[in-house]
Formats: sequence, C-alpha cells, structure tokens
Amino acid sequence: MTMAPSAPTAAPVLPSRGRLQPLGLDEVRITGGFWAERQSVNAEATLEHIGHWLEREGWIRNFDLVDTGDLTRERRGREFSDSEVYKYLEAMAWEIGRTGDPELESRFRAVVTRVARAQDADGYLNTKFGHSGQPPRWSDLQWGHELYCVGHLLQAAVARARTRPEADDGLVAIARRAADNVCATFGPDGIDGLCGHPEIETALVEFARATGDDRYLHQGALFVERRGTGRLGDVEWGREYFQDETPVREATVLRGHAVRANYLAAGAVDVAAETDDPDLMKAVRDQWRNTVARRTYVTGGQGSRHQDEAFGEDWGLPPDRAYSETCAGVGSVMLAWRLLLASGDSGYADLIERTLFNVVSTSPGADGRQFFYTNTLHRRELGTVPDGDRPSIRAAAAQRAPWYEVSCCPTNVARTLASLAAYVATTDDEGLQIHQYVPGTIAHRPVDGTDRRLTLTTGYPADGQIRVRIDSDDDRPWTLSLRVPGWADRGATLTVDGEVRPVRAGYVTERRTWRRGDEVVLSLPMAPRFTHPDARIDAVRGCVAVERGPLVFAVESVDLSGGENVDELLVDTSQPPMLAGGRVVVCCRRLDPADHHWPYGGGEAASTTTPRGDLLEVPLIAYHAWANRGPSTMRVWLPTI
Repeated sequence: MTMAPSAPTAAPVLPSRGRLQPLGLDEVRITGGFWAERQSVNAEATLEHIGHWLEREGWIRNFDLVDTGDLTRERRGREFSDSEVYKYLEAMAWEIGRTGDPELESRFRAVVTRVARAQDADGYLNTKFGHSGQPPRWSDLQWGHELYCVGHLLQAAVARARTRPEADDGLVAIARRAADNVCATFGPDGIDGLCGHPEIETALVEFARATGDDRYLHQGALFVERRGTGRLGDVEWGREYFQDETPVREATVLRGHAVRANYLAAGAVDVAAETDDPDLMKAVRDQWRNTVARRTYVTGGQGSRHQDEAFGEDWGLPPDRAYSETCAGVGSVMLAWRLLLASGDSGYADLIERTLFNVVSTSPGADGRQFFYTNTLHRRELGTVPDGDRPSIRAAAAQRAPWYEVSCCPTNVARTLASLAAYVATTDDEGLQIHQYVPGTIAHRPVDGTDRRLTLTTGYPADGQIRVRIDSDDDRPWTLSLRVPGWADRGATLTVDGEVRPVRAGYVTERRTWRRGDEVVLSLPMAPRFTHPDARIDAVRGCVAVERGPLVFAVESVDLSGGENVDELLVDTSQPPMLAGGRVVVCCRRLDPADHHWPYGGGEAASTTTPRGDLLEVPLIAYHAWANRGPSTMRVWLPTI
C-alpha cells in the first residue's frame, strides 16, 4: 500500500487523519504584535547568527571534508553537529516560505550543495562515522546520533517540500536516499537496533506523509515498537534515560532525558495517527496528562535534573534547580500540537501557549544573538557575562550565551519561530478553530471551494481582547471556534452582534452563515493573579507565583532599589498583585538580612525569616524578558508572609 502524499500545505505536521487539520504558513499570516516581533528578529538576526557560528565552528565545513576525503584534518563539533546544520536548513526553509527572501534562498541552496557532496552513493550521510579514519557506520547507536541526524535532515526536507515543492535544489532527493538507506539497514531483515536519541521516528512518519511512501511510516513504527525493550545499554542513569526500560505502550509518564522523551512521544503519536492505533494514542495521551500534572514547571518547562537533563520524580520541581531545557520546551510543543490535532482538546493548546510564551520565547535575548540553554526559575547569584568569542561550555549559564559547545537550542528556536504561524489555527468539516492569538489574517479554501478569510486584531498578551472579523461571504453555515484558556475560566466573555455572554474554559463556538464584516470579540480577564503550587511540590510550598494572561512574571534584582535582594522579600498575599505604571506590582516586606550563627530556630520562625519594615511595592518583569539588562538575580516563586 502506498500513502497518498499530503498536499503541500506549509506546515510541519500534516496527519492524514485526526480531529483537526492544521492551516499552514500559506494560509495564516502573523502581521504584528509579540510573535511578529520575534519572527522579525529571528529572520533578521538569529538565522544569520546561526550561519556565522556554524561556519566559524566548522560544522558545515565537516561536509566539505567528507567530500574532499581530507578527513585527516580534524573534524570539529560533537557527534550530532550535523543535526544543527539540518535544523538551520529547516529554519531557513520555513522562513523562505514565510517571506520569500531571495538572499536566504541563495544561502539555503549553497548549504544544500555542500551537504549533497558528502552523501555516499548508497544514501548514507554523516560526517562523524563511516569514512576513512572514523568509526564504522552504525557502530555506536547508543551515543552516536546517526539516526537522530538523519531525522533532522528529513524534517528539513519536509519543510522544503511544503514551502517550495517545485524547488530544484535537491534536498528532498538527498533526504529520500538517506531514508531509503535507513529502511534498508534497519528494516525487519536488517539491524535490530534503534537510536539512543529519538527523533528519526517522527521524521520518518512526516517524510512518509510528504512523499506518499509508506515504507518510511513502517520504519518509524518499527523504531517506536523496539523502544523500551532493552536494546540500548544500561548507563549510570539507567535505561530510563533513553526511554528504553519500558515499552511505549506500557509507560505511564514521560521520564528520562526530557528532549528524548518528548521527541519519542511525538513520534508515537504520529505512528498512532497514521496507523489508526487508538491504544498507542491513549498510552501517549495518558503519559502527557501525568507529566503535565506532576512533572511540569509553571512556565511549561520540563526537566528538573541537571545530571541527565531529565525529568525528575513526581512533584520534584525545585525552581533553583530547574533545568527546563529550551529544546525540551520545543519538544513539548511538538507533542502537544500532535495530540491537539488528534483530539481537539483545548488543554493541549493551553500548554503550547504557556510553553511558547515562557520557555521558547525566553531562550533568545532581545537581539536574537544570545540564548539560554536552560531556563531556571530562580537565579541566586549574578554570574558573569559569557565570552562572546567562544562557545560556552556551561549549559546552565547565568546569562544567555551566543553559542554553546552543544548548540541544539538556537537552531531549535529558529525553526520553531519561523514555522509558528502553522500552530495558530486548524480546520475540520465544521469550520475553523483558532488556538493561539496573534494579529494576523487567515485565508482558507475548504474542499467545497468556498473562500474563508478572517482578520484577527489583538494586543495579546498585553491585553485580552481578541477581535475576529469575517472578510468573506459564504452561502453555507460554518462554525468558528475560539479557545478560552484554562486560566480564563472565570471572567471571559464573548460578544456577538452586540450581545455579551460569559464563556468558560475550552472552545467557545459560533455557527452561522457568515457575512463580510461580521465580528466576534473574545475578552479575556487580564488582571494579575497569584498562582499557588500543589502542596506536594515541597520546593515551593508556602510560595506564590504571579501570572497575567499567559505570562509568568518574576522579580529581577535590577528592578529593586535600596539594596533589596530577591531572596529577602516576602509577599503579602492579602494585597492582590496589581498594575501600576504599566508594570505588574506586588506588595512585599523585607526579611532581616543579618547573618546568624545557625539558620534554624524552635517554636516561632527563626529571626532570619522575620519580616521587617513597611510594605514595599515591588515591580515584576515578564519572565521571558529577564536577563536582558545585564547580570541579575531572579526568582519566579516568591515566599509569602
């Protein structure tokens, strides 16, 4: 059986079945506001910055060395550095699809040409293995990342096929030869193995969707079924690190390395969707639900263990030891989006929103040329500014760094921002669904040939009013669905034809025969609010966080006067957070900063935790914006009086 290739909608994920179908970059345009600004910085600064560092560090040049056979000259970069070149290509492909930038097109083609020259005749493509003076092909499946790199190559090719289907640059053909080599090598009669870092699974399924060749789907499914059966080694963190201790169908929660876990789960959802496997889909859905309920930070970040970049145990979410890798946030968005398409459940879109605003957008600095690898929720020391002339070796750097020895996060952020419009809206047989709120336009032509065009006007997340105007006429009724976030379950309203009605969390729908000029206004409550943690999260018991709309806020030391320390403030929760002068403000008292011989006491609280002085109005900053004003300390969870 051969799959029908998906139509070239410019979107990263196009399942052939599911509750919803995504609209792509060719149908949704982000024209202003928060995300348009970040897309602009991504296009104008970040992509050039990534290209500069890939050249400077020799990671693109590695392909040249394979081509010339001059491998006696040292290959540079980690074993997975090829993947950063492929993610760079993917980001450029989405950006070219979004803007048509001719200069970027030229850069894209130049890199593809260099990659093509390094491919072996049988389709194998890697700069670390398989050539003279190097380890043999597939000789280190546990750590070598060969299949992982092929996966990112396939995803770059999918982006190219869906944004420029008539392009003659050759990337899709390169990817097809590499995918054929994987199927021949690891199929039912080949090597009975799998990659230590999941990624090839979801890439193979999406490549099958794009090409119509179901061999790739079957190979992706085979890799998913092999996982969890002990084919990889038992390392110091256990096989759980690779998600190889329990089959995907039997696992109850995401565990181990957080990026690996999210990528594997995304691939499993892709396989379940294409093979119509409700048991596999339910298994991943249950894992997601338990992970969000017990192992996810208030920012949406995932991963609380530094030693193995991994999920910790249930409720083990220390803010000052939050690893919360940026790539895990990207993986979480990938997984939640697939589950949303499969089910239409608004909870997945809620987590996507939280993670985009508070993890993905936190990583890049305001200039788009420096990045957080990890995203702590509490910084106790100022730290130092990283050296801008060399890659940082510290993933948990106190400040954003321009590049890392492991620089997976800049390229992951770049490809996500470039393709962001594809996560805004979907369609089904009933109509259109809007999941994320941006100023922009939607133009969709369903299979019945009608023309549906909308304009979204909003200042979100600065304000909570989302105005949707219909810009086309239709002779038949259809349903417009708008997401009411979980945090807006009380106080949200919908206005239609001048009638205002309260709405609850989930999707609010309006079905009618729409006429040009019709408007719907969703109003979300935007007062700052205290958020209290589950009592089982020991690390933040007795603390509160502050949120406004989808944004998490933090206190940053550069905003404090009089020498206050972020760790010497207690919040008075009897005074709700408020807006003052355009800033979110909370009322606090100082702790006694004096040193004592012993930091514990009996009976009443120790004197070191006794508040003193008058109430202070302490301004907060949106968490995503912290650390843009030089070294600082910061905390999200604030202890209470």
